[in-house]
Amino acid sequence: METIFVFTGRSSGEWRDRFEAAAPEFRWLCWPDIDGAADASVMVGWNPPPDLFRQLPGLRLVHALGAGVDGFLKREDLPDVPLVRLLDAGMAEQMVEYALLGALLWQRRLPLYREQQAEAKWWQWPARERGEVRVGVLGLGQMGGTVARGLAGFGYAVAGWSRSARQIEGIDCLHGDGGLDTLLGRSDVLVSMLPSTPDTRDLLDHARLSRLPEGALVVNAARGDQLVAEELIALLDSGHLSSALLDVFASEPLPKDSPLWSHPKVMITPHVAALTVPGPSVKQVVANLRRWKAGDPLQGVVDRARGY
Repeated sequence: METIFVFTGRSSGEWRDRFEAAAPEFRWLCWPDIDGAADASVMVGWNPPPDLFRQLPGLRLVHALGAGVDGFLKREDLPDVPLVRLLDAGMAEQMVEYALLGALLWQRRLPLYREQQAEAKWWQWPARERGEVRVGVLGLGQMGGTVARGLAGFGYAVAGWSRSARQIEGIDCLHGDGGLDTLLGRSDVLVSMLPSTPDTRDLLDHARLSRLPEGALVVNAARGDQLVAEELIALLDSGHLSSALLDVFASEPLPKDSPLWSHPKVMITPHVAALTVPGPSVKQVVANLRRWKAGDPLQGVVDRARGY
């Protein structure tokens, strides 16, 4: 019987019980019972403590309970075994909702009305129709593609960008450096859904953010290291950008001395744009473990060179 070790922090026991009920053919252990886990062949979890992998010398597979795996790839103790991530598992729908929130903020001029409220100013601005709102989605993978299609389904004028060419019905798909410039120039709302890779780190710097139309709104629900915070703040202060809705940051939790906390044009959420949903996540992990046990191809295997 294969031993699976589960780590999800304080909720490890709850997740272990869910997995055990769904797949009793495996032996399930969880943190903090590390003494009995030396023979574990699989680790399932999220954000494990430092050096945990060195205490699990028999690992042959690591399955992340999330879609982004940059935190795993940065670890020095990550074993040279297949690393697998979740594919959607209830998170894509949440991402659509979060991106929709950003589009609605811009469409209904909430950042502007927020400023007027601070000045006790009563002034009505013309309505905007959804079709007038140009949304640009960076990243057209499984999650980003779902977000682009979801926003288009609500009637927004959606364009998407990816490194290589893609085709998505109803979406103006752009690619390459030239495509990125084009997308930025036509995005009233910019939504980043890109993974963290060497190519995407600091991608949204002053030069690129300056290409957005005046008054644009930036939504980052992808990875914090893509956005250069101080350069975003400079463009907010100058009035070129109207506001930013930020869920992810280069350092998390966001340090208390970060100027983002108190900036009047920044809205912050604590990495909650798409939380792991237990039901579909357990189902997906168990299905992958059964494939692994049977020697069949796994779904969601990470290409470490690409970072996702």
